[in-house]
Parts: sequence; structure tokens; C-alpha cells
Amino acid sequence: MATRAPKPSQRSGGGTGRKPPARRPATPPSRPRRSTRQTPPRQQTSEGAVAMLFTWLGRALLLVWRLLAHTVGFLVRTVGRGARDLDPDLRRDGIGMILLATGLLIAAAVWWDSEGPLLDVTRTVVVGAVGAFSPVIPLLCLPFAWRLMRTPGTRPTDSGRIAIGSAALLTGLLGLIHIGHGTPWPSAGMEKIHKAGGLVGFAASGPLSLLITPWLTGALLFLLMLFGLLVVTATPVRRIPERFRHLLSSLMTTDASPSAGVDILDPPAPKTPRQRRRTPRPHADTETRTHAGDHERPYDTPVVEAAPDPEPPTRPDPAPAPATAEQLSIPTRVVDGDYALPPPRLLNPGTPPKHRTKANEAVVEALTGVLQQFAVDAHVTGFTRGPTVTRYEIELGPAVKVEKVTALAKNISLAVKSADVRILSPIPGKSAIGVEIPNTDKDLVSLGDVLRSPAATSDDHPMLVGLGKDVEGTDVVANLARMPHVLIAGATGAGKSTCINGLITSIMMRALPDEVRLILIDPKRVELTMYEGIPHLITPIITDPKKAADALQWVVGEMDRRYDDLAASGFRHIDDFNAAVRSGELTTPPGSEHTYEPYPYLLVVVDELADLMMVAPRDVEDAVVRITQLARAAGIHLVLATQRPSVDVVTGLIKANVPSRLAFATSSLSDSRVILDQPGAEKLVGKGDALFLPMGSSKPIRLQNAWVSEKEIRAVVDHCKKQARPAYREDVGAAEAKKKEIDEEIGDDLDLLLQAVELVVTTQFGSTSMLQRKLRVGFAKAGRLMDLMESRDIVGPSEGSKAREVLVKPDDLPQVLASLRAP
Repeated sequence: MATRAPKPSQRSGGGTGRKPPARRPATPPSRPRRSTRQTPPRQQTSEGAVAMLFTWLGRALLLVWRLLAHTVGFLVRTVGRGARDLDPDLRRDGIGMILLATGLLIAAAVWWDSEGPLLDVTRTVVVGAVGAFSPVIPLLCLPFAWRLMRTPGTRPTDSGRIAIGSAALLTGLLGLIHIGHGTPWPSAGMEKIHKAGGLVGFAASGPLSLLITPWLTGALLFLLMLFGLLVVTATPVRRIPERFRHLLSSLMTTDASPSAGVDILDPPAPKTPRQRRRTPRPHADTETRTHAGDHERPYDTPVVEAAPDPEPPTRPDPAPAPATAEQLSIPTRVVDGDYALPPPRLLNPGTPPKHRTKANEAVVEALTGVLQQFAVDAHVTGFTRGPTVTRYEIELGPAVKVEKVTALAKNISLAVKSADVRILSPIPGKSAIGVEIPNTDKDLVSLGDVLRSPAATSDDHPMLVGLGKDVEGTDVVANLARMPHVLIAGATGAGKSTCINGLITSIMMRALPDEVRLILIDPKRVELTMYEGIPHLITPIITDPKKAADALQWVVGEMDRRYDDLAASGFRHIDDFNAAVRSGELTTPPGSEHTYEPYPYLLVVVDELADLMMVAPRDVEDAVVRITQLARAAGIHLVLATQRPSVDVVTGLIKANVPSRLAFATSSLSDSRVILDQPGAEKLVGKGDALFLPMGSSKPIRLQNAWVSEKEIRAVVDHCKKQARPAYREDVGAAEAKKKEIDEEIGDDLDLLLQAVELVVTTQFGSTSMLQRKLRVGFAKAGRLMDLMESRDIVGPSEGSKAREVLVKPDDLPQVLASLRAP
């Protein structure tokens, strides 16, 4: 009977007493069978040493290569960062010089067949690439280099457009040349390729000619050439007929000036707007330009540099009014002859803007480090550098609260070494958090650059003024006719006076005296004295606070007179009225001594509102409120400035009727709330850093105010004085003398008497001691005021220690006060 073989575990045991048979080790199938011939040990050692030597040699070469690569890369990055910090004009000049040198090198290699290793390589590359077109390449380098060095205001988008258009034009041309030579292939020899369109021409036409016929390929390449030409000249298809007419007119004209001709490398410059304006101007509220103060999208202006300064325009002499005409309250005829606006060259340019510096990169690293230290899933995705501050954009990861970043404000300030850090959550129009940090290397914003920018030159309104540049580097301008009144406030030295100088200088640079008249109120006596004698003034600069209050009352009367003319003529705005007068549509009835003439805009600038409110608070407040409520349609506008934005100076009535605000750096949060009704101004860095809140905007816009030096202001003032003399109104601010003649018994106590009457009638309590306490006057003054009220039947006679009887009811108070003020 056969027995089953034991299991391996049983065979390995020693229970049976038999030794298991020896097993032959199995050779792995993947391992080749070794040769029976053995390698001597010495030969094995030498082969291992050679392999080890090659290994170490390869590692050494790799290490050397890495060292060289890192060194060269570090040098290139260093040079690149340094090149970014260079002046853009210098960079463009350098690129232009490189193009000229390249053109000279190609000319030496292709035109003159000069010998040399570098020239041989150049000739091989150029001729092999473009073939028969190679002699034209040096001629193309000259206009491109000339354009780079001649037009410093070139935008990056223009350079990219010209590069793309030139590439398309050259590719289509080389393809057509290659087809004209029979479309040779490289297999036929490079000699034929060199005589045709080169490798570029072959790539553009050869493979495509196999798929379709050469004739159809030629048609497609011609369309590619046409597309490149349109892109280079920035000509849409719909404007081709217009460009042809312009080219024909330029060729047929007999202009001998050097500038005659058409530059195909530069797009046609926009037409310089007519700077003056004896034509009907559209209503200020119906203009659709998107500048500061608009309701749609303020500051939607491309960042481009301005064109060269145009010559100052001259103004033709308007037809004089009839001799029997009744003059308006403001003389509208100031200019007797041609009036030339100040040339833009009187205002100096600022420093070139920097778009990226080493300081910005250091701040990005610091912000990234703070976010990583506190384990916040957020990243710095970019930044926008302005002249004073840079706004860094932080995007949050999914399910991350905004408060995790805003709560790190103090840590961010510590990391970037700046206490003036402002966080925006979010950035308007973006799903990102903005962190505004002051620049350590600031740029100077010049008023001349702002007024020469497209934002200013594209609008010829005389009330357009330059403010500065925002955080994104966009030029910010504002139309005072649309604001329509503005409150400027800030601490001492924050830039308020410079802003006022910029507003007045902008008016002098852009407006004729017949278009804008000024009333300047300077209680400090030192800020606005340099403007004395300019033809835009309607009265000498007012420095007495009492006369300033009277001048505001005169403005109220002027406003009423203008509304009388508007109501009689059936117009609702002074712009429509002026347009009808200039066009001859509006005339007075026959036999009337009154003649309609265009009304100029009237701009009242108050440099220090606090001084006026201390002298005559009620009169000033009443006049300001009345003007700000009604004067917009009459073409009268106010600019109120103060360095003490407290509630007793900027009262609630004034704030409610002055919709536009411009806040410079303040000393406290409460001052910022008084100006802007929100915080933010207390974190500004000063020296022109401001928050601009135009009418209709919910969030303020941070900007750097434009700087204008005293030397530039005096140059503009001298130019204006040479053009015309001011025509003053003698009755502006003269109302004080009339008030003193009201009653010799009252004398200089009229303001105090009005306050006493209001206090007694309102409380219905006639007491001398109460007047002492409330008005802070002595017993003799309080007793005299009570006697004056008794003589005018406001209070009854004295009854010993009892309070006097008040004879006037509170409802009759306005009539009593008006009778006291009346002459």
C-alpha cells in the first residue's frame, strides 16, 4: 500500500530518523546564467575604480553647472531688479540704443559681408530666418528705435500692439515671398531657402501649401498682412475710409512744416480740445464724463502720460454790449482784447512714478510671514503702488473669516514697521482685502502733471480742478460745478493750504476771468496774499472776519438776483441761460434798459472757517446754509476750509448742505467723524495724504494731493496780471458800514443785542442777571441791552427785583430780528 509523502514540516523534523534528501537550489528565471569563466580579482577592482571615477566626475560637473547656473541667475535677477528701479525714460533709451546696435551689426553682416565669428553667426541666423528679406532688417531697426526714444509717453499696451502687428505683417510678407520663389523645401538645399523667404517664410507657407493650393495660401497670408497693418496703425476696419481720407489730405496739403506727414508707428493723437468757450456749454449736471464727482464710476481714466504742452490758446474779443444796457451786479466784461491762458510749462513736472521697488517686495514678504505665523489661509496676490501709499491685496481661502485678517492690524504694523496701516475690507469692486501701507520712497505728485493728463485735457469745463493721484496712480480731477460745494479740513501741516493753492491755480490755468470770478477770504492774512490783483477777483482779498460775513451776505443777494433772471427767462440752470444768451435766443423786450449777458461762475474760497464762526457765528452760518442750499443752479459754489473741524465750527446745518468732503490728516478720531462721518482720516500720514468723499459716493477715495510751489504760483499770477486787470465791486463786504448807521444808539452792539433779544423772547424771561450769565457780559453791558430792548417795546419797564415782562411772542421773533437788522 503506497504511503503519502510527509509534509515539509514533517520532513524537517527529526522524528523519523531519516535524513531528508538534499534539494538543488533553484536558479531565478530572471537572472542570466553566469559564465563559468571567472573575472580576475584585479580586473574587477580596476573596473569598479573606473566606474567610481566617472560617477564622481559626473557629480562634480553637475555641481559646477549648478553653481554657474545659480550665479548667472542671481546676477541676471539683480540686474533685472535694478533695471526696474531705473527711470522709465532711461530704460526706453537703453532699448532704443540696443536696437540701433543690432541694426548696425546686421547691416555689417548682410550688407557688407564683413568677416568675423560674431558677424558669421549673425549672417547665418538672419539670412537663414528671413532669407531674401534680410537686407531690409537693418532699416526696420531705425524707426522702432526712434519711436522708443522720441515718444516717452508710450504705454505698454501700445508696445505690445505694435509687436504683435509687426510679427503678423512680417510673417505674411515672408510667406508670400517664399511662394513667389516656388515654395522650396529644406530638402532641396538651404541655398534656395536663403534666396526665398527663409525658414520663417517656409514655416508660414510650405506645410500649408501641401494641405491647400499655393494660391489659397497666398490669399490667407495677404489677409494676415492686412491684419498686421491694421494692428500696427491702430485702425479698426470701420475707420479705414476715414484714414484714407486723412492720408490723401495730408499728401495733397502744401504744409512745409517738419511735422507734416503720417506716422504709421504712432496711432493718431486725439484732437486737442478747444480750450475756450464762447459757445453754449452743456448743463453741468448732464455731462457724462466719468471724473471725480460723477455718480456712475469716478476716476475711470486710463493711466497715460500727457502729450507735449500745447500752445496757449487766445480768446477772440466778444461783441461789446450796447451803451444803454444795464450792467449786471458782477462785471462780466473783464478782458478787453485777447486773453492768453498761462502756458502749461509754468507748472513743473513731478518725479516719474515707480511701479515696483525693493521696499514693496520686503513688505510682501512681511505680510506673508504674518499670515503664516498665525496660520491664516490667505495669500498676498499683488499690490498697487501709489505715490504715497501702496495697497496690498490679500485673498482669503475658503471658509476663512475676514476678521482673522483685520484682527492682525497691530501685528501687521509691527511687521512692516509702520503705525499708519489702514485696512479695507473689501477693496471696492474686488473680492480681496486691501492693506494700505505708506511708502518709504514716496513720489512727488505735481499739479502740472495732473492738469496735463488726459483726465484734465479731455474736459474743457472752466471749473475743473486738479486734485492729485489716487492709490492706483490714476490722475484725479474734480468739477467744482458738480460737487457743488466742498469742505476741506485737516490738522496743521497736513496739506490743506497746498490744496487750496492747487484749486485756485487750476482755475487760473484753465478759466478766463469772464468765465469764473473769485472771492477769496483769508482771515490769516498770509495764505492767499499772493493772488492779490489777478483779474479773476471780484473784490480785493478779504482779511477782516466781519467784512467776510458781510461778503457772504452779498453773495446771498447776488444769488437772489440771478434767480430773478432765471425765473423771468424760464431757465432752470445758469448754463442753459448763458447758452441762450450767447446764441442770441434770449433777448430782453424792446425798450427795456436791462440787457442779458452771460453770468460767470462765482467761486467763494474761505481759508479758515473757524475765525469767521468766532466773530459772527449766526450770520456766517445763515449765509453759508442759504448759499449751499440754493446756489448750485445759480453757478455759485463754496470752498470751506478749516484746521479745527469741531462741531461748533462745522455745524450740523453746514455739514448737511456741503455734500463733498476732502479730509487731510486729523489729530483724532472724532475730527475724522466730523469731516467724513466715518473714521479713516486719523490714520493718514500727512503731507498731502487725503481722503476724498465726492457727492454721491459712499466710501472715500484715498489720494495724494498735487503739489504746487510758491514759485510756480507767482509765475502763473504774473502771467494773468499781464493779460488783464481786475474789475472790483466796491459794495462787496461794505454792508458793515450800513449796519453801523442803523441806529447810533446801538453802535457796535448790534450782534450782541440780537443775541439778547433771541434769548429773552425764546425763554420769555427778561432778566439782567440772566443776560450776564448767558452772554458772559458785565452788569453795565447787560443793563444797557435791557434798556435798548425796553426802548423798542421788546420788554416792559423795570419792576424792582422782578424780571421784566416780555412783550414779544416767540412767533414774532423773526420779524423783530429783521427790523433790528434793517437800515
